Amino acid sequence: MSQNTGMSKPDKKQMRSAARFFAVQALFQMESAGQTVERIVREFETHRFGEVFEEGYEMAEGDAVHFRALVDHAVNWQAKVDQMTDRALVAKWPIDRIDPVLRALFRAAGAELVAMDTPPKVVITEFVDVAKAFFDAGKEPKFVNAVLDHMAREAKPQAFA
Repeated sequence: MSQNTGMSKPDKKQMRSAARFFAVQALFQMESAGQTVERIVREFETHRFGEVFEEGYEMAEGDAVHFRALVDHAVNWQAKVDQMTDRALVAKWPIDRIDPVLRALFRAAGAELVAMDTPPKVVITEFVDVAKAFFDAGKEPKFVNAVLDHMAREAKPQAFA
């Protein structure tokens, strides 16, 4: 039931990718600053989407519907997603001990896996790219890939049959 917005496929895909990136930032900011969903969503949609920086770098325009869905689902499904993340972290690393950006990323990705129709492999690929944006030289993207693969197999085992 998606609306035809007259937008070409790459634009829609880029906007969804930006929405995922913004959702991770928003969830991180909500946790660190104790902000409400309504306030953070309004701030991002008003000020962050399409933001232009002094260096001439411009943030992509995000898919506002996808962004809102990710943030809302991450909040509404947080307990389930955190439990899935804990199980995926295997070692003795409970979710509250990992980097807050990674925690926000796992919550956004987990929400998309649990509450949305996006194919799991797309979710994994997209959020590994988000991890690369935040941790360009580290081991985090590989770690994110492993954790999300585990979470995806738990959330949607039929996609891996």
